[in-house]
Amino acid sequence: MTTQAVPSAGSDKLDSGVLKVAGVVVLGAIMSILDITVVSVALPTFQREFNATYATVAWTMTAYTLALATVIPITGWAADRFGTKRLYLLSLVLFVGGSALCSVAWDIGPLIVFRALQGLGGGMLMPLGMTIMTRAAGPDRVGRVMAVLGVPMLLGPIGGPILGGWLIEAASWHWIFLINVPIGIVAFVLSLRILPKDRPQPSESFDFLGMLLLSPGLALFLYGVSSIPGEGKVGSAKVLIPALIGLALVIAFVLHALRKQHALIDLGLFKNRNLTVSTVTLTLFTVAFMGAMLLLPSYFLQVRGQSTLDAGLLLAPQGLGAMVTMPIAGRLTDKIGPGKLVLPGLLLIALGMATFTQVTPDSSYPLLLGSLFVSGLGMGMTMMPIMSAALASLTHQQVARGSTMMNIVQQTAGSIGTAVMSVILTNRVLDSQEATAYSAVTQGQVPASQVPPEVLTAGQASLADAFGHTWTVAVALLVLCLVPALFLPRRRIEKAPDPSGEAVAVPVAMH
Repeated sequence: MTTQAVPSAGSDKLDSGVLKVAGVVVLGAIMSILDITVVSVALPTFQREFNATYATVAWTMTAYTLALATVIPITGWAADRFGTKRLYLLSLVLFVGGSALCSVAWDIGPLIVFRALQGLGGGMLMPLGMTIMTRAAGPDRVGRVMAVLGVPMLLGPIGGPILGGWLIEAASWHWIFLINVPIGIVAFVLSLRILPKDRPQPSESFDFLGMLLLSPGLALFLYGVSSIPGEGKVGSAKVLIPALIGLALVIAFVLHALRKQHALIDLGLFKNRNLTVSTVTLTLFTVAFMGAMLLLPSYFLQVRGQSTLDAGLLLAPQGLGAMVTMPIAGRLTDKIGPGKLVLPGLLLIALGMATFTQVTPDSSYPLLLGSLFVSGLGMGMTMMPIMSAALASLTHQQVARGSTMMNIVQQTAGSIGTAVMSVILTNRVLDSQEATAYSAVTQGQVPASQVPPEVLTAGQASLADAFGHTWTVAVALLVLCLVPALFLPRRRIEKAPDPSGEAVAVPVAMH
């Protein structure tokens, strides 16, 4: 375990040492998060280059997600046992090595395998980064360091399509992976020099049974969920069989963990009221928001006919909005509590997204971009304060396990949200023959000359309506998210003495 001085309660500002650690962690996080969205833009290119179906090339995304689900559960134990710095360096090596191999892939099969290797490294970067930064700053300043770590989490979905579109158009698809190599080398060297030295202590024995239940369980469940868009329905055997087996394994893990003293994931953390409320809020929020965000570039590409690069640029106002509120929210979270920020943040996101429930083929761009900016303002006030509410109330020893658990929740909820919104959109499109025909034309499956102009016009309107209907579901889920958010702490989280002698954060009062 990393031994590190925890700042005093009176030290509010992030000192240069903490900021250097934050810079190193953000660099690694940017790589792993950008990579997910960059590859999503490249899927049509993979279809063309490797002469493969969309269902096959989609495995370049699924393999990465499944690798994440496999490795995240063991990250907390490994961080305690071997030290966060050593594990962080290993994750960088795996991620950069996987990126280099992806760039030289000669067929779709090897590319999928190399993406899984890349995911093993990428899966550890975020929970380790959260652990390193939380320990470096201490409980008084968790909100501020979470705001720093939130920058790549917000800008990744926005910058990824822009970067991916530009690299593919200006160079080739190989560069969406090659670009990680120099960044990764810089991150490795800086991590080696800046991150505090590990002093691992004897840890409890590894929960092998828990790993054999939880890692395959999560992977199978996410595989089933990820298969929903391709199958078009939840009742398909390809969806139900792996998802149900995975769910059974996860339930078996829960029963096992409740009986075992040192389980792979410490379910006893849920006795902490803040963490439980934060987890429920984060789950609902991630399902709604991440699923809705997936649809934005598709709307600009398919309905409005924008290029990949232009579609990415049109998403920039959301990132700008988040950049305005996130630093302010980080400071205020530590002073007034997360609840007073998350509630108005959720309302701002719902307000911004409400515009998209009414989209048409010729919706005003200023209106859409303004709505994205408002949504971004809310986003900067929401996700990282929720994370802060969970982690600020954990002891120094619990942080690694807590951040691991929050990342599992976020990854699973994100996959569910993506699948649910994709299925709602797909089924809505299939209900309209015109929308189906127009979608086939925009995806290059059918030449536009073979479809009557009036069908294309009607299809474009129907497709826009399908997007609007799907965003309506997302907004309803965001409003539902207000219920658990009402129970987040709305006062400064103060420290109380821990039996180990270290500071623990607990809420003074709840309003």
